[in-house]
Amino acid sequence: MARNPYIVLGLSPKATDAEIRSAFRQLAKKYHPDRNPDDKKAEDKFKEVSAAFDILGDSERRKKYDRGEIDDDGRERPNPFHQWTQREGAGAGGGPRGYSQGPGGGPGAGASFEDLSDIFSDIFGARQARAHSAQQGRGRDVRYRLEVDFLDAVNGAKKRVTMPDGKTLDLTIPAGFEDGQTLRLKGQGEKAPGGAGDVYVEVRVKPHPLFERKGDDIYIETPVTLKEAVLGGKITAPTIAGDVSVNVPKNSSSGTVLRLKGRGAPKKSGGAGDQYVKLKIVLPEGGDKELEEFVKKWKGADQKARRDFAGA
Repeated sequence: MARNPYIVLGLSPKATDAEIRSAFRQLAKKYHPDRNPDDKKAEDKFKEVSAAFDILGDSERRKKYDRGEIDDDGRERPNPFHQWTQREGAGAGGGPRGYSQGPGGGPGAGASFEDLSDIFSDIFGARQARAHSAQQGRGRDVRYRLEVDFLDAVNGAKKRVTMPDGKTLDLTIPAGFEDGQTLRLKGQGEKAPGGAGDVYVEVRVKPHPLFERKGDDIYIETPVTLKEAVLGGKITAPTIAGDVSVNVPKNSSSGTVLRLKGRGAPKKSGGAGDQYVKLKIVLPEGGDKELEEFVKKWKGADQKARRDFAGA
């Protein structure tokens, strides 16, 4: 039996839409089957969390739930008021109007015991809820997984994908999308008389050979020559939006990190994170005779470097 979706997500009925989304993301990540292989309890918890968000994550369905029009399973509740067919008169036992009693106060011809059971079942929702679920229930939600390129995730993209059942769907990947987040396509799931279910697409972001993402920030390692490191100057560095010119300070050591403000991934709240460029000094391939001769004549360099390292 499903539990109250607010309790499942650990929220108050007064929770905002943003708080609901945040709670779902945290719990979905925690109990996702990929993070808990062969863990049946985690799998069941993930399904429970997803079902709760299916109700509370949709503003219209949440309003219906709060008004008591749908139950914890997301199914519409039956009308609690059973329409009785009014009959003239009462039985000899003076029973309530609407059915007659036979001798001894028991149900008579006007309403059998089974009729009364059906009435009370209807009032409390048992039989009618089952019939409603079978005939008017909402279609099942469908879940898929999609891999996208790193740059499509951070910059945003439109994708047309073909699902395993042959159905084609157009997806919009919002800029700044993170690995493991889920897209919801309302009404694209299985069809049913009570309405179609939804499609949930879990997006997995492929690693990039150059960029690494941490939160909204982007990290990259860029090679520089010894001359550029010693004398400084401009180099070209890649960013998620294209190449940019970067100033390298004089006497930069290998491992120096430069910050490019606002060159990271877009933030949901607006703006963007930063990009951090780590310098890596690269010597000429195959060697350089002139450089070798210069280093041989460069007195005191080794001693100073060692003293600096020892005092660090």
